[in-house]
Amino acid sequence: MILALRALGVGDLATAVPTLRGLRAAFPGETLALAAPAWLTPLIVAIGGIDRIVAAAELEPLDMAPAMPRIAVNLHGSGPESHQRLRVLRPGALWAFASAPAGHQDGPGWHDGEHEVRRWCRLVRYYGVPCDESDLDLAVPGADVPHGVTIVHPGAKSPARRWPPERFASVARRLHEAGHHVLVTGSPAEQQLCVRVSELAGLPGAVIRTGLGELAALVAAARLVICGDTGIAHLATAYRTPSVVLFGPVSPVLWGPPADRAYHQVIWHGTRSERGDLPGPVHPALLAVTEDEVLAAAEKAQDAAASQ
Repeated sequence: MILALRALGVGDLATAVPTLRGLRAAFPGETLALAAPAWLTPLIVAIGGIDRIVAAAELEPLDMAPAMPRIAVNLHGSGPESHQRLRVLRPGALWAFASAPAGHQDGPGWHDGEHEVRRWCRLVRYYGVPCDESDLDLAVPGADVPHGVTIVHPGAKSPARRWPPERFASVARRLHEAGHHVLVTGSPAEQQLCVRVSELAGLPGAVIRTGLGELAALVAAARLVICGDTGIAHLATAYRTPSVVLFGPVSPVLWGPPADRAYHQVIWHGTRSERGDLPGPVHPALLAVTEDEVLAAAEKAQDAAASQ
């Protein structure tokens, strides 16, 4: 068995897709297991080639994981905690970044300024596994969703990455006036924010509640996605849906869509990348983004998609 650890969120899973597919191709006769949160199952299925899902929460022991896998692959972090979570399973080999605190030297060095997709591909390449960084597409989950909508997604994991709801509302209203069918999406914890944005936009019926599979299908069928630096941006990349992604503390060089796709527009006014989980108020780089900029970028994204 090959066991990969990636017990994080939507965007984290999406950026590991090329690496997971590289592992699948390199070990066609082995069971490939992925330790990840169970709620990500619809996206794990959409990757294809994962034989077993091991329910795992971030930073929790891997109680459900099988002992003594042939290879344990740490796609979770630089160590030492994630290295140790896999070591207790007594794998035949641990593929991970070198970590002196974990006592693991057999691995490449960690680079802070590296794009997340490239990072994990580089790790498995070190161990001889070919990896295609452009292999980001996902299968579309079977779900009955409206087609051709424009998604406005105001939420993000940390307050520092949330553009003000008033500005999202202004963009939603102006897109609606331009003929877009606007829907506002968010996680269950973000429903109050979604309602506020929809009401400020004068679109009180625009909030749509979905599970993860339905959200993925909605993005795949959408006309446009407007969002911050969060998981749904990676779904837009996975389904090649035109998007505008607003970055704050974290540079798009680290987490942005492929630079050669003009139908994914990014806006960032930062000068250096910081932690993405900052607990404070909206990051100044994000506050510098204007509604007019977002609308202009939306037009560019749609024009680029139309010319494909």
